[in-house]
This record gives sequence, structure tokens and C-alpha cells, in this order.
Amino acid sequence: MTTARTSQTSQTSQTSGTAPAKPPELRDFYEDPAVPVASGTPRSLRQARMLAEALTAERAHTILDIGCGDGTAAAVAAPLLPGHRLVGVDWSQDALRRARTRLPYTVRGELGDGGLPFGTESVDAVLFSEVIEHLVDPDSALDEIRRILRPGGHLMLSTPNLAAWYNRALLLAGVQPVFSEVSLRAIHGRPGREVVGHLRLYTARALREFIAAAGFTVVGLEGAPFHGVPRPLRPLDRLACRRPSLASILLLHARKT
Repeated sequence: MTTARTSQTSQTSQTSGTAPAKPPELRDFYEDPAVPVASGTPRSLRQARMLAEALTAERAHTILDIGCGDGTAAAVAAPLLPGHRLVGVDWSQDALRRARTRLPYTVRGELGDGGLPFGTESVDAVLFSEVIEHLVDPDSALDEIRRILRPGGHLMLSTPNLAAWYNRALLLAGVQPVFSEVSLRAIHGRPGREVVGHLRLYTARALREFIAAAGFTVVGLEGAPFHGVPRPLRPLDRLACRRPSLASILLLHARKT
């Protein structure tokens, strides 16, 4: 995956007679150790509980945490999923190095460029925690997840909510919504200081429709709080979780049809 920059660099190179600079790749951004790769513990626990309730107990299941980052989310989920094989998957070498300190199984793989190193219909469940908003091609990513899932397999997806309660107020005030980013270099026009590389954002309705169109049956949708909400507003953020369409984070459970 690559990210487009302005044509200023190539134009300057042509004027000066030097060779055009190679455009930086988006993956270089995620290989930077300073870029956050961990999800919040509360929503990781909620997601794990949803999956634990969905899995049957008659056998061990293979669960992939795709885009596992530093392995924190999978490590939080593991105690709620005893007896199952939990595998962390990421293409960032730096993230996997950190994940190996928390997880017994890690695999390097990516959703594009040949697909994941797993057989067709070989996986029981996929954790997809705050990954889809970083993807250039989420359609192909869901196609690949659907390929590796067994019939009836579970997809547990989480992503920030574009229509979170505070984003609605920010837009009315003409302020860029939280979670959205206009640059990979700095934050412009919205609260916050961390650049995390969000390329796409979803409302609850858009997420449901998108997942269903990819060949999944949506089982349920819940809301989760966001750790970045200022402390005085956190009770309101937790209250908003009662209506997922207003919540900070969307937690979706779907099954392969």
C-alpha cells in the first residue's frame, strides 16, 4: 500500500535536474515504533466476551487476531478464550517483535499481495480490532477473511464511529471529527495529538451494510467507550454505549454465510 503525496517533490526534482524521490510507503508509517499499535483494554475485553459467548465448547477453535499490533488486545482476550488457539497476525516486523513477548503464536502476513498464509476455510474466528479504518482496500481484506473462515465462522470487528456523539457536535461547530485525519505528518483541525493513519471511517449503518455486502450475516452491534475522551466526559461516553450509533467505538459480530 502506498500513500499519495503532493506533486511538489517530483516537480522540484525535475527543476533541479535530480532524480525524482521515491514516494514513501504507507507501511513505512506503521513500521515506525512511535505509531500506536495497541487497542484499549475495555473494548478488547468486550470483544473477547462476545466471541467467548459465540464459540461452542465441544472443541478447540483457531482464532486469528489480524492486525494484532503489539499483541496487547490478544493477550487481554486470551484468559476469556481458554482452550482455543489464538494466533497473532501482522505484517509489521516491529509490531510482531513486541507481540512475541505476549503471545505464543505469531505469524507474519498481510491481507493483500497474495493473501494470508492460511488455507481456505481453515479458521474458526477472526478478531479484527481497529484495522479496517487503516486499509486502502477494505473490500479485498474482507474477501480474504471470508476465504479463510470456515462456514459459519465468526468475525469480531471493531472500528471508531464517525458518528460518535461528540463528532456530531464537532461537525456542527465546523471542527474536523475525532478519529479522522487529513495528514500522516500532523493533526490538523481536530482535537488530539497522535497521528495513527486512519484512512476510512464508518457509521453504524454504513458498517452494517458494508459487512453484509461482503457476504457476512451481522449478528450484533455494540458500542464501546474511547480511552481518549477527557475524564470529565467519560461517564457520558459510557452512557452513549447504550446506543451503538452514538458510541465512540463500534463492536460488530458477524458470521460467514
